[in-house]
Amino acid sequence: MEYRSLGRTGMHVSPLCLGAMMFGAWGEPDHDTSIGIIHRALDAGITFIDTADVYSQGESEIIVGKALANGRRDDVILATKFHGQMGVPADAPAGTKGDPNSQGNSRRWIIREVENSLRRLGTDWIDLYQVHRPSPDTDLEETLSALTDLQRQGKIRAFGSSTFPAHEIVEAQWVAQRRGLGRFVTEQPPYSMLVRGIEADLLPVAQQYGMGVIPWSPLAGGWLSGKYRKGRETPGSTRANRLPQRYDLSLPENQRKLDAADKLGQLADEAGIPLVHLAIAFVLHHPAVTAPIIGPRTMEHLESQIGALDVTLSTDVLDRIDEIVAPGTTFSRADSGYVPPALTDPFARRRRTA
Repeated sequence: MEYRSLGRTGMHVSPLCLGAMMFGAWGEPDHDTSIGIIHRALDAGITFIDTADVYSQGESEIIVGKALANGRRDDVILATKFHGQMGVPADAPAGTKGDPNSQGNSRRWIIREVENSLRRLGTDWIDLYQVHRPSPDTDLEETLSALTDLQRQGKIRAFGSSTFPAHEIVEAQWVAQRRGLGRFVTEQPPYSMLVRGIEADLLPVAQQYGMGVIPWSPLAGGWLSGKYRKGRETPGSTRANRLPQRYDLSLPENQRKLDAADKLGQLADEAGIPLVHLAIAFVLHHPAVTAPIIGPRTMEHLESQIGALDVTLSTDVLDRIDEIVAPGTTFSRADSGYVPPALTDPFARRRRTA
Protein backbone atom coordinates (compact mmCIF):
# COMPACT_ATOMS: atom_id res chain seq x y z
CA MET A 1 0.00 0.00 0.00
CA GLU A 2 1.36 3.42 -0.98
CA TYR A 3 0.52 5.88 1.77
CA ARG A 4 -0.30 9.55 1.31
CA SER A 5 0.42 12.57 3.48
CA LEU A 6 -2.67 13.90 5.27
CA GLY A 7 -2.17 17.53 4.36
CA ARG A 8 0.69 18.95 6.40
CA THR A 9 -0.15 17.12 9.61
CA GLY A 10 2.79 14.72 9.33
CA MET A 11 0.33 11.82 9.49
CA HIS A 12 0.21 9.35 6.60
CA VAL A 13 -2.87 7.44 5.51
CA SER A 14 -3.90 4.80 3.01
CA PRO A 15 -5.23 6.17 -0.30
CA LEU A 16 -8.68 4.88 0.58
CA CYS A 17 -10.52 5.82 3.77
CA LEU A 18 -13.11 3.47 5.24
CA GLY A 19 -16.30 5.39 5.94
CA ALA A 20 -18.43 4.01 8.77
CA MET A 21 -21.79 5.68 8.06
CA MET A 22 -23.40 2.38 7.06
CA PHE A 23 -22.46 0.59 10.27
CA GLY A 24 -25.44 0.58 12.64
CA ALA A 25 -29.13 1.34 12.27
CA TRP A 26 -28.63 3.42 9.12
CA GLY A 27 -27.20 0.44 7.24
CA GLU A 28 -25.93 -2.86 8.71
CA PRO A 29 -27.45 -3.28 12.19
CA ASP A 30 -25.49 -6.42 13.11
CA HIS A 31 -22.37 -5.35 14.98
CA ASP A 32 -20.38 -8.51 14.31
CA THR A 33 -20.97 -8.21 10.56
CA SER A 34 -19.85 -4.57 10.58
CA ILE A 35 -16.78 -5.41 12.65
CA GLY A 36 -15.90 -8.12 10.16
CA ILE A 37 -16.02 -5.56 7.32
CA ILE A 38 -13.75 -3.21 9.27
CA HIS A 39 -11.25 -5.98 10.01
CA ARG A 40 -11.20 -7.02 6.34
CA ALA A 41 -10.47 -3.42 5.35
CA LEU A 42 -7.61 -3.23 7.86
CA ASP A 43 -6.20 -6.52 6.61
CA ALA A 44 -6.33 -5.13 3.06
CA GLY A 45 -4.09 -2.25 4.10
CA ILE A 46 -6.62 0.51 4.85
CA THR A 47 -5.33 2.50 7.82
CA PHE A 48 -7.79 5.42 7.76
CA ILE A 49 -11.31 5.22 9.23
CA ASP A 50 -13.88 8.02 9.26
CA THR A 51 -17.09 8.08 11.25
CA ALA A 52 -19.30 10.69 12.98
CA ASP A 53 -21.27 11.01 16.19
CA VAL A 54 -24.55 11.45 14.30
CA TYR A 55 -24.22 8.20 12.30
CA SER A 56 -26.97 6.05 13.82
CA GLN A 57 -26.80 8.35 16.85
CA GLY A 58 -23.44 7.15 18.11
CA GLU A 59 -23.86 3.48 17.19
CA SER A 60 -21.33 3.72 14.35
CA GLU A 61 -18.68 5.06 16.74
CA ILE A 62 -19.43 2.22 19.16
CA ILE A 63 -18.96 -0.37 16.39
CA VAL A 64 -15.69 1.21 15.25
CA GLY A 65 -14.48 1.23 18.86
CA LYS A 66 -15.23 -2.48 19.21
CA ALA A 67 -13.42 -3.23 15.96
CA LEU A 68 -10.29 -1.38 17.09
CA ALA A 69 -10.14 -2.98 20.54
CA ASN A 70 -7.52 -5.59 21.37
CA GLY A 71 -4.52 -3.78 19.98
CA ARG A 72 -5.68 -2.43 16.61
CA ARG A 73 -6.18 1.22 17.61
CA ASP A 74 -2.54 2.28 17.28
CA ASP A 75 -2.40 1.17 13.64
CA VAL A 76 -5.28 3.41 12.51
CA ILE A 77 -5.71 7.11 11.79
CA LEU A 78 -9.14 7.59 13.35
CA ALA A 79 -11.42 10.44 12.31
CA THR A 80 -14.85 11.42 13.55
CA LYS A 81 -17.12 14.45 13.34
CA PHE A 82 -19.51 16.58 15.38
CA HIS A 83 -22.29 19.05 14.56
CA GLY A 84 -25.43 17.01 13.89
CA GLN A 85 -28.39 16.75 16.23
CA MET A 86 -27.79 14.17 18.95
CA GLY A 87 -30.21 12.71 21.45
CA VAL A 88 -32.94 11.64 19.01
CA PRO A 89 -33.76 8.07 17.92
CA ALA A 90 -31.57 6.78 15.09
CA ASP A 91 -34.67 5.93 13.05
CA ALA A 92 -36.33 9.33 13.56
CA PRO A 93 -37.28 11.26 10.40
CA ALA A 94 -34.69 13.68 9.06
CA GLY A 95 -35.01 17.07 10.72
CA THR A 96 -36.40 15.69 13.99
CA LYS A 97 -35.76 18.31 16.64
CA GLY A 98 -34.04 17.61 19.96
CA ASP A 99 -32.20 19.69 22.53
CA PRO A 100 -30.97 22.71 20.53
CA ASN A 101 -27.73 22.72 22.52
CA SER A 102 -26.96 19.07 21.71
CA GLN A 103 -25.75 19.98 18.24
CA GLY A 104 -23.83 22.64 16.37
CA ASN A 105 -20.38 24.16 16.56
CA SER A 106 -20.41 25.98 19.89
CA ARG A 107 -17.67 25.61 22.49
CA ARG A 108 -20.29 24.29 24.90
CA TRP A 109 -21.22 21.42 22.59
CA ILE A 110 -17.73 20.63 21.27
CA ILE A 111 -16.23 20.24 24.75
CA ARG A 112 -19.12 18.00 25.81
CA GLU A 113 -19.42 15.93 22.65
CA VAL A 114 -15.74 15.09 22.24
CA GLU A 115 -15.95 13.25 25.57
CA ASN A 116 -18.96 11.29 24.31
CA SER A 117 -17.13 10.32 21.11
CA LEU A 118 -14.01 9.29 23.01
CA ARG A 119 -16.12 7.08 25.25
CA ARG A 120 -18.03 5.47 22.38
CA LEU A 121 -14.84 4.91 20.38
CA GLY A 122 -13.06 3.43 23.40
CA THR A 123 -9.97 5.58 22.88
CA ASP A 124 -8.03 8.32 24.64
CA TRP A 125 -7.53 10.44 21.53
CA ILE A 126 -8.99 11.22 18.12
CA ASP A 127 -6.54 11.70 15.26
CA LEU A 128 -8.79 13.98 13.20
CA TYR A 129 -11.82 15.76 14.69
CA GLN A 130 -14.00 17.40 12.05
CA VAL A 131 -16.78 19.99 11.98
CA HIS A 132 -19.48 18.12 10.06
CA ARG A 133 -21.16 21.20 8.58
CA PRO A 134 -20.95 25.00 8.88
CA SER A 135 -23.07 26.70 11.52
CA PRO A 136 -24.07 30.23 10.49
CA ASP A 137 -25.11 31.14 14.04
CA THR A 138 -21.65 30.42 15.51
CA ASP A 139 -18.49 32.49 15.06
CA LEU A 140 -15.65 30.53 13.50
CA GLU A 141 -13.39 31.88 16.26
CA GLU A 142 -15.62 30.17 18.86
CA THR A 143 -15.25 26.84 17.08
CA LEU A 144 -11.54 27.11 16.30
CA SER A 145 -10.75 28.21 19.85
CA ALA A 146 -12.48 25.17 21.38
CA LEU A 147 -10.78 22.80 18.92
CA THR A 148 -7.39 24.37 19.59
CA ASP A 149 -7.87 23.81 23.32
CA LEU A 150 -8.74 20.14 22.72
CA GLN A 151 -5.65 19.75 20.56
CA ARG A 152 -3.42 21.27 23.25
CA GLN A 153 -4.99 18.94 25.82
CA GLY A 154 -4.07 15.95 23.65
CA LYS A 155 -7.65 14.78 23.17
CA ILE A 156 -7.43 15.38 19.41
CA ARG A 157 -4.34 15.44 17.20
CA ALA A 158 -5.68 17.62 14.36
CA PHE A 159 -8.96 19.10 13.21
CA GLY A 160 -10.69 19.81 9.95
CA SER A 161 -13.94 20.74 8.26
CA SER A 162 -16.51 18.85 6.23
CA THR A 163 -18.67 20.21 3.41
CA PHE A 164 -17.65 23.83 3.97
CA PRO A 165 -17.94 26.33 1.12
CA ALA A 166 -14.63 27.58 -0.22
CA HIS A 167 -15.16 31.11 1.15
CA GLU A 168 -15.63 29.75 4.69
CA ILE A 169 -12.46 27.69 4.35
CA VAL A 170 -10.59 30.91 3.52
CA GLU A 171 -12.26 32.80 6.36
CA ALA A 172 -11.35 30.05 8.82
CA GLN A 173 -7.70 30.21 7.74
CA TRP A 174 -7.64 33.97 8.29
CA VAL A 175 -9.36 33.75 11.67
CA ALA A 176 -6.84 31.14 12.81
CA GLN A 177 -3.93 33.29 11.68
CA ARG A 178 -5.22 36.53 13.22
CA ARG A 179 -6.16 34.95 16.55
CA GLY A 180 -3.20 32.59 16.93
CA LEU A 181 -5.41 29.50 16.81
CA GLY A 182 -5.03 26.09 15.25
CA ARG A 183 -6.44 25.82 11.74
CA PHE A 184 -8.44 23.40 9.67
CA VAL A 185 -5.89 21.05 8.12
CA THR A 186 -8.36 18.93 6.14
CA GLU A 187 -11.63 19.31 4.27
CA GLN A 188 -14.14 16.54 3.54
CA PRO A 189 -16.29 17.53 0.53
CA PRO A 190 -18.62 15.59 -1.76
CA TYR A 191 -16.83 14.66 -4.98
CA SER A 192 -17.53 12.23 -7.78
CA MET A 193 -17.92 12.09 -11.55
CA LEU A 194 -21.49 13.38 -11.06
CA VAL A 195 -20.70 15.95 -8.35
CA ARG A 196 -17.82 18.08 -9.60
CA GLY A 197 -18.71 21.56 -8.34
CA ILE A 198 -15.77 21.70 -5.94
CA GLU A 199 -13.30 21.60 -8.84
CA ALA A 200 -14.06 25.26 -9.52
CA ASP A 201 -13.06 26.70 -6.17
CA LEU A 202 -12.78 24.45 -3.13
CA LEU A 203 -10.10 22.09 -4.42
CA PRO A 204 -7.80 24.93 -5.56
CA VAL A 205 -8.30 26.64 -2.19
CA ALA A 206 -7.46 23.42 -0.33
CA GLN A 207 -4.29 23.06 -2.40
CA GLN A 208 -3.34 26.67 -1.71
CA TYR A 209 -3.52 26.08 2.05
CA GLY A 210 -1.92 22.64 1.98
CA MET A 211 -5.05 20.92 3.29
CA GLY A 212 -5.72 17.23 3.04
CA VAL A 213 -8.89 16.45 1.06
CA ILE A 214 -11.02 13.43 1.99
CA PRO A 215 -13.93 13.32 -0.47
CA TRP A 216 -17.14 11.60 0.54
CA SER A 217 -19.46 9.69 -1.79
CA PRO A 218 -17.14 8.96 -4.73
CA LEU A 219 -19.94 6.67 -5.99
CA ALA A 220 -22.41 9.59 -5.85
CA GLY A 221 -24.61 7.90 -3.28
CA GLY A 222 -24.83 4.72 -5.36
CA TRP A 223 -25.51 6.39 -8.71
CA LEU A 224 -22.13 5.10 -9.93
CA SER A 225 -22.50 1.59 -8.53
CA GLY A 226 -23.68 0.27 -11.90
CA LYS A 227 -27.29 -0.12 -10.74
CA TYR A 228 -28.51 3.16 -12.21
CA ARG A 229 -28.72 2.54 -15.96
CA LYS A 230 -31.36 3.38 -18.52
CA GLY A 231 -33.86 0.62 -19.12
CA ARG A 232 -33.36 -0.89 -15.67
CA GLU A 233 -35.65 -0.78 -12.69
CA THR A 234 -34.59 1.94 -10.26
CA PRO A 235 -33.13 0.29 -7.15
CA GLY A 236 -34.53 1.10 -3.74
CA SER A 237 -32.47 1.73 -0.61
CA THR A 238 -32.73 3.11 2.89
CA ARG A 239 -30.62 6.06 1.74
CA ALA A 240 -33.06 6.83 -1.09
CA ASN A 241 -35.89 6.73 1.43
CA ARG A 242 -34.08 9.16 3.73
CA LEU A 243 -32.96 11.51 0.93
CA PRO A 244 -35.62 11.33 -1.79
CA GLN A 245 -34.55 14.61 -3.39
CA ARG A 246 -31.30 12.92 -4.50
CA TYR A 247 -33.02 9.94 -6.13
CA ASP A 248 -36.52 10.92 -7.28
CA LEU A 249 -36.47 10.44 -11.06
CA SER A 250 -39.44 12.76 -11.50
CA LEU A 251 -37.00 15.61 -10.85
CA PRO A 252 -35.27 16.82 -14.04
CA GLU A 253 -31.87 17.12 -12.35
CA ASN A 254 -32.01 13.44 -11.41
CA GLN A 255 -32.97 12.52 -14.97
CA ARG A 256 -29.81 14.31 -16.10
CA LYS A 257 -27.82 12.33 -13.54
CA LEU A 258 -29.32 9.10 -14.86
CA ASP A 259 -28.35 10.04 -18.41
CA ALA A 260 -24.78 10.83 -17.34
CA ALA A 261 -24.52 7.70 -15.17
CA ASP A 262 -25.62 5.58 -18.13
CA LYS A 263 -23.01 7.17 -20.42
CA LEU A 264 -20.32 6.70 -17.78
CA GLY A 265 -21.37 3.07 -17.47
CA GLN A 266 -20.96 2.66 -21.21
CA LEU A 267 -17.51 4.26 -21.00
CA ALA A 268 -16.52 1.85 -18.23
CA ASP A 269 -17.71 -1.09 -20.33
CA GLU A 270 -15.69 0.12 -23.33
CA ALA A 271 -12.59 0.60 -21.17
CA GLY A 272 -13.00 -2.83 -19.56
CA ILE A 273 -13.15 -1.29 -16.08
CA PRO A 274 -15.94 -1.85 -13.53
CA LEU A 275 -17.88 1.40 -13.15
CA VAL A 276 -17.22 1.34 -9.39
CA HIS A 277 -13.45 1.25 -10.06
CA LEU A 278 -13.73 3.99 -12.68
CA ALA A 279 -15.60 6.23 -10.24
CA ILE A 280 -13.17 5.80 -7.34
CA ALA A 281 -10.09 5.99 -9.56
CA PHE A 282 -11.39 9.25 -11.03
CA VAL A 283 -11.46 10.85 -7.57
CA LEU A 284 -8.06 9.38 -6.69
CA HIS A 285 -6.55 10.97 -9.81
CA HIS A 286 -7.19 14.56 -8.74
CA PRO A 287 -3.91 16.03 -7.39
CA ALA A 288 -5.70 17.75 -4.49
CA VAL A 289 -7.26 14.54 -3.18
CA THR A 290 -5.70 12.60 -0.31
CA ALA A 291 -8.07 9.66 0.12
CA PRO A 292 -11.66 9.12 -1.06
CA ILE A 293 -14.03 7.70 1.53
CA ILE A 294 -15.66 4.41 0.62
CA GLY A 295 -18.75 3.52 2.63
CA PRO A 296 -19.57 -0.20 2.26
CA ARG A 297 -22.63 -1.71 3.90
CA THR A 298 -21.70 -5.29 3.05
CA MET A 299 -18.53 -7.30 2.59
CA GLU A 300 -19.37 -7.53 -1.12
CA HIS A 301 -19.44 -3.73 -1.33
CA LEU A 302 -16.00 -3.53 0.25
CA GLU A 303 -14.48 -6.17 -1.99
CA SER A 304 -15.90 -4.47 -5.08
CA GLN A 305 -14.34 -1.12 -4.16
CA ILE A 306 -10.81 -1.78 -2.87
CA GLY A 307 -9.73 -2.99 -6.31
CA ALA A 308 -9.93 0.59 -7.57
CA LEU A 309 -6.45 1.14 -6.16
CA ASP A 310 -5.06 -0.99 -8.98
CA VAL A 311 -6.69 1.10 -11.72
CA THR A 312 -4.81 3.76 -13.69
CA LEU A 313 -6.95 5.92 -15.96
CA SER A 314 -5.56 7.01 -19.31
CA THR A 315 -5.76 10.58 -20.54
CA ASP A 316 -8.26 9.43 -23.16
CA VAL A 317 -10.60 8.01 -20.52
CA LEU A 318 -10.31 11.12 -18.35
CA ASP A 319 -11.07 13.28 -21.39
CA ARG A 320 -14.16 11.21 -22.13
CA ILE A 321 -15.36 11.69 -18.55
CA ASP A 322 -14.97 15.46 -19.02
CA GLU A 323 -17.07 15.26 -22.18
CA ILE A 324 -19.87 13.44 -20.39
CA VAL A 325 -19.81 15.63 -17.26
CA ALA A 326 -18.07 18.96 -17.75
CA PRO A 327 -15.52 19.96 -15.08
CA GLY A 328 -17.15 21.91 -12.26
CA THR A 329 -20.63 20.46 -12.93
CA THR A 330 -22.99 19.34 -10.18
CA PHE A 331 -26.40 18.33 -11.51
CA SER A 332 -28.36 18.56 -8.27
CA ARG A 333 -27.83 20.99 -5.40
CA ALA A 334 -29.09 18.23 -3.09
CA ASP A 335 -25.85 16.36 -3.81
CA SER A 336 -23.73 19.22 -2.45
CA GLY A 337 -24.41 18.18 1.12
CA TYR A 338 -24.95 21.73 2.37
CA VAL A 339 -27.31 24.45 1.22
CA PRO A 340 -26.50 27.90 2.68
CA PRO A 341 -29.22 29.87 4.50
CA ALA A 342 -29.11 32.49 1.73
CA LEU A 343 -30.89 29.92 -0.44
CA THR A 344 -33.19 28.33 2.15
CA ASP A 345 -34.43 31.47 3.96
CA PRO A 346 -36.44 33.77 1.66
CA PHE A 347 -35.82 36.73 3.95
CA ALA A 348 -32.09 36.38 3.40
CA ARG A 349 -32.88 37.56 -0.13
CA ARG A 350 -35.81 39.91 0.45
CA ARG A 351 -36.25 43.05 2.47
CA ARG A 352 -38.98 42.67 5.05
CA THR A 353 -41.91 44.99 4.49
CA ALA A 354 -44.72 45.92 6.84
